[in-house]
Amino acid sequence: MGILKTKRIYEPAEDTDGKRILVDRLWPRGMKKERAALAAWAKEITPSADLRKLYHTGGIPFEGFAAAYLEELEASDEAKAFVPKLHDMLADGDVTLVYATKNAEQNHVQVLVRWLKHHLSSTDVL
Repeated sequence: MGILKTKRIYEPAEDTDGKRILVDRLWPRGMKKERAALAAWAKEITPSADLRKLYHTGGIPFEGFAAAYLEELEASDEAKAFVPKLHDMLADGDVTLVYATKNAEQNHVQVLVRWLKHHLSSTDVL
């Protein structure tokens, strides 16, 4: 079983990334498709535009954003359908979720990974 990783999309793609999945709703500024080296672009598991804008404009703190995003994920059939796809990808090797934001500590990807790990069995994510 592969390892689920995260990485900024602006960092160079490496063989150790495995399959790279973009988990941003918007295409990263200045990033060329070839350089991104993506296996998929999973817009359907990203925060809604309204929630993203509210957080980025300072309308809610990170904790409020995280709670609202978790609610969106739980209510999303598309997000739930992504879990078995991710499971299958991890069965083939490592998977790296790539994102554009500069803040590596407080971003939607941290919330997403926590949600995904909860929905995958403990043996699926090392």
